[in-house]
Amino acid sequence: MSTEEELLSVDYEVYGRVQGVFFRKHTQSEGQKLGLVGWVQNTDAGTVQGQIQGPAGKVQQMQRWLRTTGSPQSRITKAEFTNERTIDKLDFKNFKVVR
Repeated sequence: MSTEEELLSVDYEVYGRVQGVFFRKHTQSEGQKLGLVGWVQNTDAGTVQGQIQGPAGKVQQMQRWLRTTGSPQSRITKAEFTNERTIDKLDFKNFKVVR
């Protein structure tokens, strides 16, 4: 019986004023600070999307951050999380900004 927290993977998309406000950079540093891996990128639709993976508790903290905090100049109207699942191992080595 392992006492380690299970690993979660979740996809996200954040809506609002989230482009041109350093949202990706802040998302990357918040993810790194929490020890998560994944990626973040701008979409043509004016949203920011990506994937986060890591211990369940940290993923939930990051979801809260994406829903309520973001970068200082951003205005988040909503954040959607999809495809949440437990994983055996992380698919990424770090948290990167995809251009």
